[in-house]
This record gives sequence, C-alpha cells and structure tokens, in this order.
Amino acid sequence: MSEKAIQRLKNKFILTAMLSFFVVMTFIAGCIYVFNALMTRSQIKDSITYIVQNDGVLPMQYDSDDIESGEMKDDGETIQNKNEFVSQLEKLFGVESGYISDEFYYSTRYFAVTFTKEGALERVITSHTAAVEPSQAVTYANTVMKRWFKFGSYDDYYYMVAKRENGGKIVVVLDCSTQVSINRRLVLLACILIGLGMIISASVIRVWAERIIQPEIKNAELQKSFITNASHELKTPLAVIKANTEMLEMMGTDNEWTQSTMRQVDRLTGLIQNLVLVTRASEKDSKEDRVETDFTAIVKDTAKTFEPVALSDGKTLELSISDGVSMLAHEGDIRQIATLLIDNAIKYCDDAGKVTIGLGTDKKKKNIYLRVSNSYESGEDTDYHRFFDRFYRGDEAHNIDKEGYGVGLSIAQGLMERYHGDIKVSWRDGIITFTCKF
Repeated sequence: MSEKAIQRLKNKFILTAMLSFFVVMTFIAGCIYVFNALMTRSQIKDSITYIVQNDGVLPMQYDSDDIESGEMKDDGETIQNKNEFVSQLEKLFGVESGYISDEFYYSTRYFAVTFTKEGALERVITSHTAAVEPSQAVTYANTVMKRWFKFGSYDDYYYMVAKRENGGKIVVVLDCSTQVSINRRLVLLACILIGLGMIISASVIRVWAERIIQPEIKNAELQKSFITNASHELKTPLAVIKANTEMLEMMGTDNEWTQSTMRQVDRLTGLIQNLVLVTRASEKDSKEDRVETDFTAIVKDTAKTFEPVALSDGKTLELSISDGVSMLAHEGDIRQIATLLIDNAIKYCDDAGKVTIGLGTDKKKKNIYLRVSNSYESGEDTDYHRFFDRFYRGDEAHNIDKEGYGVGLSIAQGLMERYHGDIKVSWRDGIITFTCKF
C-alpha cells in the first residue's frame, strides 16, 4: 500500500469516526429534547385542562384528598387520562403536573374567553395576566378557534378550545414563554455541545489516527527502498548472464537453450524496470516543475506509434481526440499514461476488434477526460476492481499467451494520483472502457 493510499485510508477512518460521533450525539440530544418537550407539553395540557374544567377561573384552594390521589376534581369532573408513555416518563424523572403545586394559582399566567352556544362573546378573563388586554384576548381567541387542532401552540402561548356544559365554547390561552425559552436554550446548548464535541473528538481522532498509520507509512517506505535496492542488485547479474549468453551465441552455440535464456533475461529486465516505475509513480511529485503540456499532441503521437502494432494484430484503431486540450503536467507522465492504456487495450482486445481512443473536456472545461476502450466480449462477469492490483492479469488461461507483467494499470493509477485525478474501468455491451479524469 502506497503512502497516499494510507493517507486516504486515514482520512476515511477520521471521516467515518466523526460521522458516527455526530449521529450518536445528535440522536442523544434529539431524544433528550423530545422527551423534555413531551413532558413539558403534557404538563401544559394538564394545566390548561384544569383551567377549562373550572370554566376559566382558578379556585384558590384544592381538596387535600384529591391532591394526594392525583386527581383534581371540580364540579364532578376529572382531568382526562394522559398518554401512558408520557406518564411513565414523568414517574421516571419525578415530574408532577404544575397544578398540584400550591403556587399554581399565583404563578399561572393565562387568559380565557367564553362564548355562548350561539357564538356570542360572553366573558373575557384577563385577571391572571398583565400583558394582554381584553380586546387582544378576544382577537387571540377568534384566531385559535379557526385552527384545525383544538390544542396547540401559538407563538409563546399554548391554547385549548373546548366545549362548555351549557353548549358554548371556552378558549384558554396559557403564557408558556418560560417553558418555550427553556426548550430553545436546550436546543442551542445541545448544538453548542455537539459542535464542541466534534472539534475535540476530531483533534483527538486525528492525533490517534496519525500515530496508528506511522508504522504503515514506514513499512511502505521500506518496501519502496527494497524494490529500488533489489532492482539495482539484480541488474548486474542479469547483465552478466546476458553478456555470457551472447558470447556463447557468437561462438557458434546458438540453440534453443541460449535463446530461452535470452528471453528470460529480457523478461526479468522488463519486470525490474516496471517495478521501479511502480515505485516512482507512487512518489510525490513537484508541482513547480510542471509546464503547459499539449495533451492533444501527446495522445495523437502515442496513438500513431501503436498503429502498426494494431494493424499487425488485425485490430482497428479509431481516434476521437479534441484539439487544443492542454494542462500543467510533466510530458513524460501523460505520455506514459497514454502508452500504458493503449498498449493494454490492443493487447487484450478481441481478435479483429476495435480500439477507440478519446480525449476531451467537460462543458466548463474544468476536467480533462482520456478514454481508451476496446472490444471485450467475455468481460461481463469480470471483477474490474482487481484490474489495478499489481501483477493481476485476469484469467490466466485466457492471457497465458499475452506478454506482460500485470503492473501497467497500477503504474497508470499511481501517475493519476499525482494529478489528484482518478482512473475507472467499466464494461457495457461487449466494450471495456478505461476513463482517466484529470
């Protein structure tokens, strides 16, 4: 695994950890807010219901037996049973309805408006609030009576519209600005804590992840060093073997054994060169050395060099290259990417098939696309994710007669990473396509 791949893995780990932390914290904060809102709403509803049952007038005293039994009675009426889930929450957190408190009469801020069964205004009660005038109370009452729900919120108030015993209606509006403000502060506090938690956890996770990947980075560097050193050490004995074999051939001992030796020496030399290229492709690149490079000319020139190869194999080479495509790059990198993809396409193209080379930009000309496709009828059930693995050559039985080392696409992928681009492979209707996005 290259150093860049390790860094990408580290970033994915950090992102996954942060998203998990955010989801968990948001879920916890959401549960706290919802449970608190449910209990608050239940208490408010109990309070308004009690006022409604007393026809908008709060009695000064309660029957002690009723308080102990948990049922507030007035004129033979009992407050409706509340939701069982909310009741269990209140028991769990030791929360009781506000109307049981001795301070309920003095602390409750509300106004009530009653109407006759004909719909005429009967009475306006504003003795428990100083913020609302009688005319405003009537306006509020007429507004909430038009609403679909008979119980709900309106600004910082909660209201209830109910029928009276005489057939009329009563509207009770309770000032819940304190409870609403508490809920808002709770939401704000939760957001602040989640934000701070994200910042702190991001710092801790980043430091932790950096320490974890250090051994992997060191291991990747050792692998690069080993490949480079091994390639240098192998070049000398291979050169000696090749020279000795050539000498034997010159002395008249040219036979199938010397020819086989020369082929294997050439193969090993090519393999060593490709391993070095893989290592260099994964190394960091100096952006300062990049120059404006004519992408169009490079791809056309590279494709032209492969025309005799395609023709000798009985394959067709088709070009669809836009003019004037250029970018800041190293000419050698672009030429090598094009060479690797075109060589791969011709090598694995079906007999008498077609190889298509395309080059262009998107509509905004922000990205450059290099596409190389070839006929590949047997590619429907192929695992394309493995194409960029080093030394992977697909179906060995199908490719045994094709020369290569299985590292070309890996080299191309490493070069694409230098330009923060990506290379993808797709198959459709018997055509396999490699797409490079710069």
